[in-house]
Amino acid sequence: MAAYAIEIIIAVISMFGTASGAYFANKKSTALVAYRLEQLEKKQDVHNQVIDRVYKLEKSVALNSEDIKVANHRIEDLERK
Repeated sequence: MAAYAIEIIIAVISMFGTASGAYFANKKSTALVAYRLEQLEKKQDVHNQVIDRVYKLEKSVALNSEDIKVANHRIEDLERK
């Protein structure tokens, strides 16, 4: 009877060790995923800022192109007179 009690105690200790190991491994994995997601969000923010800057540059280039066209037409009109 005492032999069974020792085996049961060893089984309970093994179960506790396995469960706690799995819990802490899962907790560490979750923390790593959260960290990686945060880093990815930061990269996404930087990317979005670059896209916004490109849109502003494209708008500025379009306005400058229009200004150049207007200036060229004025020069042509002055040359004709």
